Amino acid sequence: MQFLNGLKPQFDLTYNDVFMVPNETNSMSRMDVDLTSNDGLDLSMPIVVSNMTAVAGKRMAETVARRGGLVVLPQDFPLDELRNTIGYIKSANTVFETPVSLSPSNTAQEALNLIDKRAHGAVIVIDKDKKPQGIFTKADAANRDLFSSLGDLMSANLVSFDHQQSLKDMFNELDEAHVRVAPVTKSGKLIGAITKKGAIRSMIYKPAVDKKGRLKVAVAVGINGDVAKKVAELVALGVDVIVLDTAHGYQTNMINAINAAQPELKGTPLVAGNVASAEATKALIDAGADIVKVGIGPGAMCTTRVMTGVGRPQFSAVLECAEEAKKHGKHVWADGGIRYPRDVALALAAGASAAMFASWFAGTYESASDIEVDSDGRKYKVNFGMASKRAVTDRNRAQTPYDRRLKQYFEEGISESKAYLNPHKPGVEDIIDQIAAGVRSSMTYAGAANLKEFQNKAIVGIQSTSGYMEGHAMQIWDRD
Repeated sequence: MQFLNGLKPQFDLTYNDVFMVPNETNSMSRMDVDLTSNDGLDLSMPIVVSNMTAVAGKRMAETVARRGGLVVLPQDFPLDELRNTIGYIKSANTVFETPVSLSPSNTAQEALNLIDKRAHGAVIVIDKDKKPQGIFTKADAANRDLFSSLGDLMSANLVSFDHQQSLKDMFNELDEAHVRVAPVTKSGKLIGAITKKGAIRSMIYKPAVDKKGRLKVAVAVGINGDVAKKVAELVALGVDVIVLDTAHGYQTNMINAINAAQPELKGTPLVAGNVASAEATKALIDAGADIVKVGIGPGAMCTTRVMTGVGRPQFSAVLECAEEAKKHGKHVWADGGIRYPRDVALALAAGASAAMFASWFAGTYESASDIEVDSDGRKYKVNFGMASKRAVTDRNRAQTPYDRRLKQYFEEGISESKAYLNPHKPGVEDIIDQIAAGVRSSMTYAGAANLKEFQNKAIVGIQSTSGYMEGHAMQIWDRD
């Protein structure tokens, strides 16, 4: 990346402070752009979901990995629960969405309690042999007794597909039949669900899979306690990436944690952070980190900067840390401050191999929180920061009341925020589509076919607040 006209900024910059200038390019198609991360993780979408308890769970992990990204599960998962969650993710289908299924004897109320667990908005009714018998949607429950059985309410006129049919044929049949969602079977038994959007997505996104063809997943580990033991347990469970995580990564405890983790990794990539300077980046890489997380205070749920004055504008932090990591053949993730697809493109242009998300993904069907409804009937999910009073309390339940209360004294995050679901785009895949479209277009403007070229060719300028606002869609003034 280079600055426009060779201008060197005299102060640190946020994503809002910069813009990209188009280069002369050929007639490259946006679909010809390769978004694969260049950090050795082979993520076909450079998207990583942060280890926030309200966001990163099994549904988010399998859905994002199916579309080429990676989810970091929180560090406060008990081992047994983590074992079950990782097993679930590793057993998920890499092409088709996970269906919500019930038997004909289940009630409409039971189905409605589960139907919003998935963006496809349907329950597949199956018999004891897991063979689809019908399909149930919210429309089938309208003005009906919610204690009625699904066998009485379901639509038995099924469009169903064998898993070996081509995705294009599935799309065409769904379109011709005016059907939104259908079951997918193998040997007659239910294995997945498919929508028209899902069929297209499975054709244009490459899933992030391990050497056995299973979906990838990462897990966060705190830097206190027996780090070596925890890392060894996670590696044994088949975790694909270990993330050593703390708000202030440039400290002795982090260096010690990296050293303790090294003998247990068995080739598993190690991510460590968070930092905001070249010096800190080098320290973590010298200790053994493969990827460094960059970001102090830019998160939507973080109050570190207003509480402490500590932090750094994210674009400059990513740029400096990425340049340092490159000297050592390593990479950085841009963690925080992402509000729009443009911010993802700018983070990648600055040298990040992937951008991290949390709050932007909180208001989706796939996030870990349960759906709630406000007084106006709008659906939302509760989101909270990982340094907030709520998160600190949850993380330290095993400690004494005195120790728990002492740690709450240093909270630096929002304990509760409503993340409303967009009724038109309520799924995380809808957001991934927006990000992919924006970044692909940005790379074609730069004349770049892949991330390496993008980071070499991108030309970035500095703008005023008015310049930033000019780039937003505006409502035309009504002169009448």
